[in-house]
Amino acid sequence: MSAGDELEIAVARIKRWYDAFPDAYVTIGNHDRIIMRKAFSAGISKRWIKDYKDVLETPNWKFVEEVEIDDVLYTHGESGTARTRVLQEMRSVVQGHLHTEAYVHWNIGSKHRAFAFQIGCGIDHKSYAMAYAKAGKKPAIGCGVILDNGRLPISILMNL
Repeated sequence: MSAGDELEIAVARIKRWYDAFPDAYVTIGNHDRIIMRKAFSAGISKRWIKDYKDVLETPNWKFVEEVEIDDVLYTHGESGTARTRVLQEMRSVVQGHLHTEAYVHWNIGSKHRAFAFQIGCGIDHKSYAMAYAKAGKKPAIGCGVILDNGRLPISILMNL
């Protein structure tokens, strides 16, 4: 498939998510920024690049580097694990990025507790786009849910 074909399929699949969740925050990560990095290295002005919401036809979604909701930080997480980030932030952290790790780790103090939630990923590791990681470990495919106003993290791993 061409890049254009992949984009058309992505837009069609994302539409289902957009219909179910018309107002959402979407944390962008290293793969999402590839277009901007390539444009910058080629000397193309940022003014020529469309916003994610325009390309993906999701006008109400907010694409962000990270977002805090109910004192929980949600981030793609490119600078280490959720365990290290929760210690830096001193608050609960939910992050993806690491394809082969999924866990909830609690940090408990005398007056404070915070969780480090490494989500895993939701990718097809056999796809062409993931060929760069084909020699690595099998990915942790799953999702995470945060309930009770940011106090109850639930990790749901896919049966393989």
